[in-house]
Amino acid sequence: MESLIAVLVGVLFAAGTYCLMRRSIVKLVIGVVLISQGANLLVFTTGGLLAGRPALVPPDGVAPPAPFGDPLPQAMVLTAIVIGFGLTAFLLALVTRAHEAVGDDDINAFNNTDT
Repeated sequence: MESLIAVLVGVLFAAGTYCLMRRSIVKLVIGVVLISQGANLLVFTTGGLLAGRPALVPPDGVAPPAPFGDPLPQAMVLTAIVIGFGLTAFLLALVTRAHEAVGDDDINAFNNTDT
């Protein structure tokens, strides 16, 4: 299972890097989102994948029964997803404003404006 997720992380990073090298600003935003999700999946995978083993303490115990999933990477990924949504909303607002100012989606069009 980990090898399949490692391949998926590699594909996300490769596709994100490819999108970052395009001249379109929208593809730049898509590349940032893909790399962000690839990093989230990488952090989540390094925390260990244990299906059906939540870190819950039973009512009569003091510690969860071993082995259990580490909740720290899950909390970090959840926080990173929320921050990623905020960053994506900000980037889309910048793209919209840049398109209104220049009238084009091409990155090189920003260098040729007379302002």
